[in-house]
Amino acid sequence: MSDFEFFLYVSLLISTLFLILNLAKKRKHTTSSPLINLPPGNMGWPFIGETMGYLKPYSATTIGAFMEQHISRFGKIYKSNLFGEPTIVSVDPGLNRYILQNEGRLFECSYPRSIGGILGKWSMLVLVGDMHRDMRLISLNFLTNARLKTQLVREVEKNTLWVLDSWQENTSFCAQDEAKKFTFNLMAKHIMSLEPGKPETEQLKKEYVTFMKGVVSAPLNFPGTAYRKALKSRATILKFIEMRMEERIQKLHEGNDIQGLEDDLLGWVLKNSNLSKEQILDLVLSLLFAGHETSSVSIALAIYFLETCPKAVHQLREEHEEIAKMKKQSGEKDLSWEDYKKMEFTQCVINETLRFGNVVRFLHRKAIKDVRYKGYDIPCGWKVLPVIAAVHLDPTNFDQPHLFDPWRWQSAKVASSSGGVTLTSSNNFMPFGGGPRLCTGSELAKLEMAIFIHHLVLRYNWELTDTDQAFAYPYLDFPKGLPIRIHRLK
Repeated sequence: MSDFEFFLYVSLLISTLFLILNLAKKRKHTTSSPLINLPPGNMGWPFIGETMGYLKPYSATTIGAFMEQHISRFGKIYKSNLFGEPTIVSVDPGLNRYILQNEGRLFECSYPRSIGGILGKWSMLVLVGDMHRDMRLISLNFLTNARLKTQLVREVEKNTLWVLDSWQENTSFCAQDEAKKFTFNLMAKHIMSLEPGKPETEQLKKEYVTFMKGVVSAPLNFPGTAYRKALKSRATILKFIEMRMEERIQKLHEGNDIQGLEDDLLGWVLKNSNLSKEQILDLVLSLLFAGHETSSVSIALAIYFLETCPKAVHQLREEHEEIAKMKKQSGEKDLSWEDYKKMEFTQCVINETLRFGNVVRFLHRKAIKDVRYKGYDIPCGWKVLPVIAAVHLDPTNFDQPHLFDPWRWQSAKVASSSGGVTLTSSNNFMPFGGGPRLCTGSELAKLEMAIFIHHLVLRYNWELTDTDQAFAYPYLDFPKGLPIRIHRLK
């Protein structure tokens, strides 16, 4: 284990112990009805449980030794003690769907308090019930199909080219950083109309990097800790967002640029919602976090997987050369939504990247009623962890799951009654979650990946300049930043 990995692991352990000690003081063991049959499992040490083993870093294209051993010993549904709470862990696709589809009725979102402390109590990630529904509707109403098909296609392509044009041959650089630059600039434009490369955008990005280090660190609010620095950066970011808000409100009061107010999410929310200032600030910050972090890791994973699969790169290049040829014949320059929908093999690559890489590995839920499933009892108040990654890497769900095989998605497509296609394995494929909390930006994330891949394969070949791979901490990261060197195509 490298020094970097050791530091992250120790940080996670400190964070977990800190959380467990707090939870142990408040923990309740009551349930509304007597239990009959809990799943098998091991509760581990008092208070600490099995959290240390669960959080130990492992290769992102596996489920890790802890999960392998527990599935082999106890099956796909087992009990444990994780994050200071009695927990039901599920790698059963049926139970995972059942949990997500019964959000608000039998289960609810239940992330550690430290997440809410740094993202904000009004963050969509931690909200439950009617408030989450209202916040989600705001995002959906802004992120309409019409906006995706016109404005966002143009913005995604513009920001892709801005990043790729800056790449230089014969120099090694971190692909993960470049992916983060791309997604951050896009979300800053989408949310607050900030232009890439401008001083205010670069300053905000710098604060955001510090903020992100605190999100994944131990929640120790002492001078010099990553968490304390992140809280300071959070305050700076919120102050910046608030200044932008005040500028928009002033324009609204003056009756100027009313139409332009709806060009980004901040303006749209101010004009079309009754949210308080604090709610808007937390919403904007959480969407900046959600739209930037997961998409950038997904793009880095695609670069990593494709580098090892020349056959896939060749087929991608053929697909995108055909699109480029048709654009040239028509005299059009910019990509359109219709071009995006022609990227069929690209969608297979995206699906396989999400399945094999598993950016979101598991979800935090809590039973709000006593539940029985397949003869097992899930007590009210127990934590429930649907492990999405384990389903995606299960050989009973996907043939040879530890191979990067985009072509599996071609055979998985069948005609639907509406004339389109659907995935026969979609019941086991949930990279964006499911149910009422299905990711609102899933289509935008796939659009980002597709357009980035389009210009990447048309312009460059690339190779890793140092050994690297994605690790789960349990969040995903390339320890060395995925160093690559590019070669421009003629």
